[in-house]
Amino acid sequence: MSKKERKDLEVYLNNKQLRQVKIIKYLNIIIEDKLTFREHITHVTEKCRRIIFALSKSAKLNWGLSHKALKTLYTGGIQPLLLYGAPVWANIIEKTSHRKKLTRVQRLINIKIAKA
Repeated sequence: MSKKERKDLEVYLNNKQLRQVKIIKYLNIIIEDKLTFREHITHVTEKCRRIIFALSKSAKLNWGLSHKALKTLYTGGIQPLLLYGAPVWANIIEKTSHRKKLTRVQRLINIKIAKA
């Protein structure tokens, strides 16, 4: 018979046991216990979508922010949000669902830049 492994690790600080959590946010990167980074990708893409939709109110098809201004907002605001901490979570891009989420945000801002 094989013994069932215990996944909980008892860690004590000042004689008090620390509670184990499934998700932690460290340096604005959401880390899960299984290192899937699903929560991080979802959080970042939703944050970028909210920013893009807020920008779209001021950047209509025929008036508003210029192509150059929108591109500057993308390279200076959206892109850094999407890429923050990438060396930590970049290997999960191989999973199609994560890549699609990131691609959707990029497509959305590119449509706004092209004023399509």
